[in-house]
Amino acid sequence: MATLKGLFLGALLSGLGYAQTNEPVAGDYSGALRPQIHFSPPTDFMNDPNGCFVDANGTWHLYYQYNPTDLVAGNQHWGHATSKDLYHWENQPIAIYPPDNTSQVFSGSAVIDVNNTSGFFPNQTDGVVAIYTLNTPDNQVQEISYSRDGGYTFTPYEGNPVININSTQFRDPKVIRYEDSWVAVIAYSQEFVIGIFTSPDLIHWTHASNFTHHGLLGLQYECPNLVKIPVEGSDEEMYLLTISLNPGAPLGGSVTEYFPGTFNGTHFTPVDGAARLADFGKDNYAGQFFYGVPEDEHPVSIAWASNWQYTANVPTGKEGWRSAMTVPRRHYLTQAPRIGWDLVQVPVDLSPVLGAELGSNDALVNASLTVDFADVKSNAVVLEVNVTGTAFDNSWVKFAFRSPSSGEALLGGCLFVDVDITCYVDRGKTHGFEDPFFTDKVSLGQIIKPSGEWTATVIFDRSIIEVLLDGGLHSGTQTFFPTEPLTILEVNSSSMPDTAQVAARVTALKSGWEEDVAEEKPQENVAVNDEL
Repeated sequence: MATLKGLFLGALLSGLGYAQTNEPVAGDYSGALRPQIHFSPPTDFMNDPNGCFVDANGTWHLYYQYNPTDLVAGNQHWGHATSKDLYHWENQPIAIYPPDNTSQVFSGSAVIDVNNTSGFFPNQTDGVVAIYTLNTPDNQVQEISYSRDGGYTFTPYEGNPVININSTQFRDPKVIRYEDSWVAVIAYSQEFVIGIFTSPDLIHWTHASNFTHHGLLGLQYECPNLVKIPVEGSDEEMYLLTISLNPGAPLGGSVTEYFPGTFNGTHFTPVDGAARLADFGKDNYAGQFFYGVPEDEHPVSIAWASNWQYTANVPTGKEGWRSAMTVPRRHYLTQAPRIGWDLVQVPVDLSPVLGAELGSNDALVNASLTVDFADVKSNAVVLEVNVTGTAFDNSWVKFAFRSPSSGEALLGGCLFVDVDITCYVDRGKTHGFEDPFFTDKVSLGQIIKPSGEWTATVIFDRSIIEVLLDGGLHSGTQTFFPTEPLTILEVNSSSMPDTAQVAARVTALKSGWEEDVAEEKPQENVAVNDEL
């Protein structure tokens, strides 16, 4: 949980509180900027995902940093939502409250104590323990609370705190199970240290080792994750350590980096000294992996889709809420051409929210496809592009989401030169938000595979776009804020060699918040032009 002292000061001085209730906070999800397949809070301000786990019944639990009394960070609680498919969410009552008006419940994680190692859960195998940072005016300590009803209500442990090093910059515990021990990674934030701790029972913790001064430093480390992760094309598994840092991202503000490596229960060793970024956009931070994902499935994570540079000012506050999460993603490691180890990020199966196909063109070489999706009630679509070929010479694939009423546009594209590809996303032509730190363009360089095959998946959801390139080898997450909905999608390619193949498909996305979503009219909304 990023400590922006200026944002928190007002909340601390005013002694903001929130009356405990067993009722979910009600929310209005109809706003023009409100994402429909990305989770966002019912009201007010949200940031880091917390306590992510999936239970034995297949229910996914998402907790999150939540201020239920204001549209900026401060007065932090743990909000809570559940889902069966990670796209249709049900808001639950606030799960964890601060103990007083001068403390805040910062980021942390949750585990299922199947074997009752903690002693909190006699005669049950589904007890949940949350471990989190309690932020006070004088200290940041690690506390635990336990839930005997599957993660809906929590009781603070009477012996809290369970870890106290007398520091004001020590936070964000992420706990995993390693053989017969619990392992926590915790950020000594401004010392650029990730501490590794072990415990037999989630109560008594021993410091085991430190991972320090690796990768980009920024001004502080936050929100570490440690997860076992499969390697593509083999039975091998590695460990992945992620660290979020803020401020100090190459594009400004907040960003997450990751390190593939090995873990022996007490020490993490990276494969090399490279700093690898999880996203080439500006709005992907503090991602957390879900605990309890079956061993035979790829790990699943979700992240906060915003940036500390401007999150307190974005115009969704006019609709009574701020911030969304990324789509959930599955992960594995692969060896990418030239750069080596790379984290692949693939959206969790979109079929629960996939609607009708709105348009497609399998012969998009030096041609264009236009889709009017104004009748899609969710105002959300997914674009898929496939390119195959070699001998590219300043060849382009471009897309544009446009508003016919305001003239605004969200642009993107990729330039192919021989085996090199450079892609960009430009949000500068949407005019609903201005801020000196709201960078308008981001870009990424990559190379095409020896097979000559390349793909892009573009998820467009009212005010957030996620561009996943080359089967998820690269991820770009950007928020954008138009004054009028963008409802026309144009896709084209140009200067493609005759030997190339280009195909595109546009599919409606159904709202995760509303069952009866769209009046989809694919045949009337498509225009295909053979010449650009």
